[in-house]
Amino acid sequence: MKIVVDAFGGDNAPVEILKGCVQAAEETKDIEIIVTGPEDKIKTAADENQIDISKLSVRSCEEILTMEDHATDVVKKKKNSSMAVGLKMLADGEADAFLSAGNSGALITGATLIVKRIKGIKRPAFSPIIPKAEGMFMLIDGGANAECKADMLQQFAVMGSVYLEKVMGVKNPRVGLANVGTEDHKGDPLRLETFALLKNTPVNFIGNVEGRDIPLDGCDVLVTDGFTGNLILKTYEGVAIALMDKIKNVFKKSAKNKLAAAMVLNDMKELKKSVDSNVYGGAPILGAAKPVFKVHGNATAVTVKNAIALTKQYAETNVIKEIEETVSKLDLKG
Repeated sequence: MKIVVDAFGGDNAPVEILKGCVQAAEETKDIEIIVTGPEDKIKTAADENQIDISKLSVRSCEEILTMEDHATDVVKKKKNSSMAVGLKMLADGEADAFLSAGNSGALITGATLIVKRIKGIKRPAFSPIIPKAEGMFMLIDGGANAECKADMLQQFAVMGSVYLEKVMGVKNPRVGLANVGTEDHKGDPLRLETFALLKNTPVNFIGNVEGRDIPLDGCDVLVTDGFTGNLILKTYEGVAIALMDKIKNVFKKSAKNKLAAAMVLNDMKELKKSVDSNVYGGAPILGAAKPVFKVHGNATAVTVKNAIALTKQYAETNVIKEIEETVSKLDLKG
């Protein structure tokens, strides 16, 4: 399987991206990793940081898409950027999947206009996997589509449900609609219309989910518009960081507390790992016609390695075909 990785996407590119690719190439069977970007800069970064990239292939291109670039620059001003070239390779059948930790808006735009959408899908969605009290859940949409219609959210529910079952191994995942109350009549017109659609959609719809129930195993797939979803995602991340800092401060408060910290050190490491976004590496862009994966912007080597492993899993399943077949039964036009 050929997986293309944008070597110049993200805050820690290209060094951490290259390290992660090398680790993945060594640990993951049956994959060929191709990195995109200026070849001279890739080799210089590898040499200066003693990274052996002999197991990687390089597709050289001169441009780099930055976080300051407009989302449409990936198909307009910077067609020869590391992101655009990687997406084009995927679209042309030169690769089986593409990953980038770069500009999220540009990646969504490129996935839509270069790779194209699954037949019948109105909009691709950003679909991060997030930890909860026990296990994890998928948030869809996490920020790709600020304004949505009810039939788009219905499609998000289908895509998230299929992905969670086929890739993450969750049987009959529970789909919930993010809302201001659990009662059927709660919410604005978008939520009310979506609720009515989801009741007759071939997913395990369990109804509305309030904000406080999200981290408490409220559902397995949380459906919402991208504006609300991004607020949930960023708030969730901030609370996790703040909570871990508060716990750390408690243990540093006195000699007695420091002794207690030493006694539960391994448990605290496990707790930190359980709320670490690097475990899953990022999120699939569901709705794209081929596997596109958004890696966390502050990705470390471990993040990249884990993202590549998950993307391989995604590419090996029939998720995209199953999404297309299910959506076609909803009688919605893309």
